[in-house]
Amino acid sequence: MTEFATFHDLKGKSVFITGGGSGIGAALTEGFIEQGARVAFVQRSDATQFVAEMKAKYGIAPLFIPCDITDIDALKAAIDKAVDAHGPVQVLVNNAANDTRHGWEDLTVEEWDAALAVNLRPQFFTIQAVAPGMRALGGGAIINFSSITYMMGHDGMPGYVTSKAAITGLTRTMARELGHDNIRVNAIMPGWVLTERQLDLWATPEGLAAFLEKQCLKEHLGPRDIVDTTLFLASEASRMMTGQALVVDGGVVVTG
Repeated sequence: MTEFATFHDLKGKSVFITGGGSGIGAALTEGFIEQGARVAFVQRSDATQFVAEMKAKYGIAPLFIPCDITDIDALKAAIDKAVDAHGPVQVLVNNAANDTRHGWEDLTVEEWDAALAVNLRPQFFTIQAVAPGMRALGGGAIINFSSITYMMGHDGMPGYVTSKAAITGLTRTMARELGHDNIRVNAIMPGWVLTERQLDLWATPEGLAAFLEKQCLKEHLGPRDIVDTTLFLASEASRMMTGQALVVDGGVVVTG
């Protein structure tokens, strides 16, 4: 029995994921591997153990390319490696982010720029890098990860929240820019997904209880809960959807 929803058209697709070796990104990598996709991902931290686990479980190893996504030249070089290995990128998932908490009163220009350099800037330049190949293939799918934090007016991390709001704008303008090439650009806006990082750093019993009270569905989200929506947006099942931002948060915020 499959662990994830099945989208048969994703079999053999060339997929590139940022931050694909841990947290939500690792779940995304596994979800695409289970579809039979050819997955390459970048991550700053070592992901060799995760790659070995995927190889043991599925008989297929994703291509792990170590990369700091704030280095745009290195990021573009990583995409070139993925293309050499798997062919032009057909599905791009801009997942990587850093939501380290920070105050506003003493935030420096350098710290502000660093927040945008990891949470916003790579999303544009990965699109710029993969779009010509998608155009030559007759289309493609791009999924950007935004967040409900800006809709909530979340405090304690203004650089992150601002970046996530901008990603929704980036998604909408690039959907317009690339639509004539049959390249779809959509965004996913997760709620509080309890990755190991969240559990280790910020998930107190009181905080978890308070957030769950905001949700309509009284169950905390895990990385697995984001995968099927991503697969849907990558597949031809969503072929006439672009410029959209889909919320997956258990019912905290309302769109429309």
